Amino acid sequence: MASHPTRPSLSRWIIIALFVSGMAMSYAIAAVTASGSEVNVLGVVVVGLVIFGVLTVGLSWATEGRRKAVNRAMAGLITSAFGLALIPLVSLVWTVATLGVARFDSQFFSSSMRNVVGAGGGALHAIIGTLEITLIAALISIPIGLLTSIYLVEYGRGRNRFSRWVTTMVDVMTGIPSIVAGLFAFAMFSLFFGPGVRMGFAGAVALSVLMIPVVVRSSEEMLRLVPNELREASLALGVPKWLTILRVVLPTSVGGLVTGIMIAIARVIGETAPLLIVAGFTQSMNYNPFNERMMTLPVFVYNSYSSQGMDAQAYLDRAWAGALTLIIIVMLLNLGARIVSRVLRPAGNH
Repeated sequence: MASHPTRPSLSRWIIIALFVSGMAMSYAIAAVTASGSEVNVLGVVVVGLVIFGVLTVGLSWATEGRRKAVNRAMAGLITSAFGLALIPLVSLVWTVATLGVARFDSQFFSSSMRNVVGAGGGALHAIIGTLEITLIAALISIPIGLLTSIYLVEYGRGRNRFSRWVTTMVDVMTGIPSIVAGLFAFAMFSLFFGPGVRMGFAGAVALSVLMIPVVVRSSEEMLRLVPNELREASLALGVPKWLTILRVVLPTSVGGLVTGIMIAIARVIGETAPLLIVAGFTQSMNYNPFNERMMTLPVFVYNSYSSQGMDAQAYLDRAWAGALTLIIIVMLLNLGARIVSRVLRPAGNH
């Protein structure tokens, strides 16, 4: 058989040269069209990447062939999409970090806003309120969500009428606006405690309405990923179904379950509208979620921004510091979830 000649391949140095050329051409175009104004750096980078992609694909098509050129084009599109998705995330984190560090001090974490009019004060009362309300919401939502997902996967496999009804209700609850959850909690607690009721526990109930469908959906998908062979092997040994779920199914899927629960917590920890309605806001410390109003970090940020006093910059600094604190809490929760899922993961899955 005749051997086919090997096509040349673009070396790393050629790719680097094409990248530099693309950026240089983009900068030249921007300098010519700017006409005295400042050159937009982000625009130069975006246009330079487009030129770099066109040059690379064209040269690859001429030297490496059509298949390799199409492969490079698809890889470039995927990488570009990933980069575009990172831009708002990086911009958000950078903006919050740079603006929030001004009040990220010991006073911010050790004092409340009681009797504070201008500069000073802190968000300790809001941090305590956020942690307490979110913890109560998790204690309500996680058992209900996990047990519902276990029923749908393990006992509702035949898709009986009740399981279909539960699935439909979960889908409906997933799309409920947060303000509706707050109004529901307010109406329910008003029946028992009278109109105008405000308490942290009511806010936790409103958040649990938003959190339960997320826990159900994420846990359901993780439980469905457990191979049926594991269940069948356990049942063949005479292990009861409930013990199979407890000892086989749940430990196998614990990593995904913990991740899904953390996503649900991150989904509700930043909610503002329902907490404004049922938990209210206060400038003082309140450790009791069953009595009086309770401040939370999202409401603290909203109130600091919308109700600026004479020293407007002090209020803005507190708002950005509260936002940064909220991001750090969510990040710590996700890191803790990864550690817990790694520790609880079965030995064979490490």
